[in-house]
Amino acid sequence: MSRLKLLIAYDGSPNAKAAVAAAAALFPGADATLLYARQSMEGLAAHLEGHPALEELRELDAATFDASELIAAQGADLARSLGLRADPRVSSTMATASEVIVGAADELEIDLIVLGSRGRRGLAATLLGSTSADVLHHATRPTLVIPSDAVALSRRRNRAQLEGEPGGDDSSSIPSA
Repeated sequence: MSRLKLLIAYDGSPNAKAAVAAAAALFPGADATLLYARQSMEGLAAHLEGHPALEELRELDAATFDASELIAAQGADLARSLGLRADPRVSSTMATASEVIVGAADELEIDLIVLGSRGRRGLAATLLGSTSADVLHHATRPTLVIPSDAVALSRRRNRAQLEGEPGGDDSSSIPSA
Protein backbone atom coordinates (compact mmCIF):
# COMPACT_ATOMS: atom_id res chain seq x y z
CA MET A 1 0.00 0.00 0.00
CA SER A 2 1.42 3.37 -0.97
CA ARG A 3 1.78 6.22 1.46
CA LEU A 4 -0.53 9.25 1.30
CA LYS A 5 1.08 12.03 -0.78
CA LEU A 6 0.52 15.57 0.45
CA LEU A 7 1.36 18.88 -1.16
CA ILE A 8 1.63 21.54 1.54
CA ALA A 9 1.78 25.14 0.37
CA TYR A 10 4.42 26.78 2.52
CA ASP A 11 5.59 30.40 2.70
CA GLY A 12 7.00 30.49 6.21
CA SER A 13 4.01 32.35 7.64
CA PRO A 14 2.35 31.34 10.93
CA ASN A 15 -0.64 30.10 8.92
CA ALA A 16 1.59 27.89 6.76
CA LYS A 17 3.24 26.49 9.89
CA ALA A 18 -0.21 25.75 11.32
CA ALA A 19 -1.10 23.92 8.10
CA VAL A 20 2.04 21.76 8.43
CA ALA A 21 1.21 20.97 12.06
CA ALA A 22 -2.39 20.08 11.18
CA ALA A 23 -1.29 17.87 8.28
CA ALA A 24 1.20 16.05 10.52
CA ALA A 25 -1.45 15.50 13.19
CA LEU A 26 -4.08 14.30 10.72
CA PHE A 27 -1.82 12.21 8.47
CA PRO A 28 1.14 10.96 10.52
CA GLY A 29 3.97 9.51 8.44
CA ALA A 30 2.59 10.78 5.12
CA ASP A 31 4.88 11.82 2.28
CA ALA A 32 4.81 15.60 1.91
CA THR A 33 6.15 18.07 -0.60
CA LEU A 34 6.53 21.54 0.93
CA LEU A 35 5.97 23.93 -1.95
CA TYR A 36 7.04 27.57 -1.94
CA ALA A 37 5.35 29.26 -4.91
CA ARG A 38 7.69 32.15 -5.70
CA GLN A 39 6.90 34.98 -8.08
CA SER A 40 9.88 35.53 -10.35
CA MET A 41 10.82 38.92 -11.72
CA GLU A 42 11.02 37.75 -15.34
CA GLY A 43 8.08 39.89 -16.43
CA LEU A 44 9.68 43.06 -15.12
CA ALA A 45 13.06 42.07 -16.55
CA ALA A 46 11.53 41.78 -20.02
CA HIS A 47 10.57 45.46 -19.86
CA LEU A 48 14.07 46.52 -18.79
CA GLU A 49 16.03 45.00 -21.67
CA GLY A 50 19.05 47.22 -22.27
CA HIS A 51 18.42 49.25 -19.09
CA PRO A 52 21.31 49.59 -16.63
CA ALA A 53 19.08 48.39 -13.75
CA LEU A 54 18.54 45.01 -15.43
CA GLU A 55 21.64 43.43 -13.88
CA GLU A 56 20.63 44.64 -10.41
CA LEU A 57 17.18 43.15 -10.92
CA ARG A 58 18.72 39.81 -11.92
CA GLU A 59 20.89 39.85 -8.79
CA LEU A 60 17.84 40.64 -6.64
CA ASP A 61 15.88 37.84 -8.34
CA ALA A 62 18.72 35.37 -7.64
CA ALA A 63 18.84 36.46 -3.98
CA THR A 64 15.09 36.04 -3.56
CA PHE A 65 15.34 32.58 -5.16
CA ASP A 66 17.98 31.64 -2.57
CA ALA A 67 15.69 32.91 0.20
CA SER A 68 12.79 30.90 -1.28
CA GLU A 69 14.86 27.71 -1.21
CA LEU A 70 15.72 28.38 2.44
CA ILE A 71 12.04 28.92 3.34
CA ALA A 72 11.01 25.69 1.58
CA ALA A 73 13.82 23.79 3.33
CA GLN A 74 12.72 25.17 6.71
CA GLY A 75 9.17 24.02 5.98
CA ALA A 76 10.40 20.53 5.13
CA ASP A 77 12.48 20.49 8.34
CA LEU A 78 9.39 21.45 10.34
CA ALA A 79 7.32 18.76 8.65
CA ARG A 80 9.99 16.12 9.33
CA SER A 81 10.21 17.20 12.98
CA LEU A 82 6.45 16.55 13.21
CA GLY A 83 6.70 13.07 11.70
CA LEU A 84 6.11 13.61 7.99
CA ARG A 85 8.45 12.38 5.26
CA ALA A 86 9.06 15.74 3.63
CA ASP A 87 10.94 17.31 0.75
CA PRO A 88 11.16 21.00 -0.16
CA ARG A 89 10.24 22.34 -3.59
CA VAL A 90 10.38 25.86 -5.01
CA SER A 91 8.48 26.94 -8.06
CA SER A 92 9.68 30.11 -9.72
CA THR A 93 7.27 31.29 -12.35
CA MET A 94 5.13 34.20 -13.41
CA ALA A 95 1.98 32.19 -12.66
CA THR A 96 -0.08 32.95 -9.57
CA ALA A 97 0.55 30.99 -6.39
CA SER A 98 -2.76 29.17 -6.78
CA GLU A 99 -1.92 28.14 -10.36
CA VAL A 100 1.46 26.84 -9.20
CA ILE A 101 -0.10 24.86 -6.34
CA VAL A 102 -2.76 23.25 -8.54
CA GLY A 103 -0.23 22.52 -11.30
CA ALA A 104 2.31 20.97 -8.93
CA ALA A 105 -0.38 18.81 -7.32
CA ASP A 106 -1.34 17.43 -10.72
CA GLU A 107 2.27 16.98 -11.85
CA LEU A 108 3.25 15.14 -8.66
CA GLU A 109 -0.02 13.14 -8.56
CA ILE A 110 -0.72 14.38 -5.05
CA ASP A 111 -3.52 12.81 -3.01
CA LEU A 112 -4.30 15.92 -0.96
CA ILE A 113 -3.41 19.62 -1.15
CA VAL A 114 -3.01 21.29 2.26
CA LEU A 115 -2.75 25.03 2.76
CA GLY A 116 -3.30 27.61 5.43
CA SER A 117 -5.65 30.54 5.17
CA ARG A 118 -4.99 34.05 6.35
CA GLY A 119 -8.69 34.48 7.01
CA ARG A 120 -9.12 37.56 4.83
CA ARG A 121 -12.71 38.50 4.18
CA GLY A 122 -14.67 41.22 2.50
CA LEU A 123 -12.73 44.06 0.91
CA ALA A 124 -9.31 42.70 1.96
CA ALA A 125 -10.02 39.38 0.22
CA THR A 126 -11.30 41.21 -2.85
CA LEU A 127 -8.30 43.52 -3.11
CA LEU A 128 -5.55 41.14 -2.04
CA GLY A 129 -7.01 37.92 -3.36
CA SER A 130 -7.21 34.59 -1.64
CA THR A 131 -4.87 31.82 -2.67
CA SER A 132 -6.82 29.25 -0.68
CA ALA A 133 -10.12 30.22 -2.34
CA ASP A 134 -8.51 30.12 -5.79
CA VAL A 135 -7.03 26.68 -5.11
CA LEU A 136 -10.39 25.40 -3.85
CA HIS A 137 -12.11 26.61 -7.02
CA HIS A 138 -9.52 25.28 -9.48
CA ALA A 139 -8.00 22.18 -7.91
CA THR A 140 -8.71 18.81 -9.46
CA ARG A 141 -7.61 17.08 -6.25
CA PRO A 142 -8.98 17.06 -2.70
CA THR A 143 -7.96 20.18 -0.81
CA LEU A 144 -7.79 20.91 2.90
CA VAL A 145 -7.68 24.54 4.05
CA ILE A 146 -6.54 25.11 7.63
CA PRO A 147 -8.10 28.32 8.98
CA SER A 148 -5.86 30.92 10.56
CA ASP A 149 -5.65 30.97 14.33
CA ALA A 150 -7.38 34.36 14.36
CA VAL A 151 -10.34 33.08 12.32
CA ALA A 152 -10.65 29.94 14.47
CA LEU A 153 -10.53 31.98 17.67
CA SER A 154 -13.12 34.45 16.36
CA ARG A 155 -15.50 31.62 15.46
CA ARG A 156 -15.07 30.01 18.89
CA ARG A 157 -15.79 33.36 20.56
CA ASN A 158 -18.87 33.98 18.43
CA ARG A 159 -20.19 30.48 19.07
CA ALA A 160 -19.57 30.82 22.83
CA GLN A 161 -21.31 34.19 22.94
CA LEU A 162 -24.32 32.87 21.01
CA GLU A 163 -24.59 29.89 23.33
CA GLY A 164 -24.09 32.08 26.41
CA GLU A 165 -21.02 30.17 27.52
CA PRO A 166 -18.59 31.79 29.90
CA GLY A 167 -15.18 32.60 28.44
CA GLY A 168 -16.52 33.72 25.10
CA ASP A 169 -14.07 36.60 25.24
CA ASP A 170 -10.98 34.67 26.39
CA SER A 171 -8.19 35.41 23.94
CA SER A 172 -5.66 33.32 25.82
CA SER A 173 -6.68 30.15 23.99
CA ILE A 174 -5.06 30.93 20.66
CA PRO A 175 -3.44 27.70 19.48
CA SER A 176 0.15 27.91 18.35
CA ALA A 177 1.92 25.97 15.63
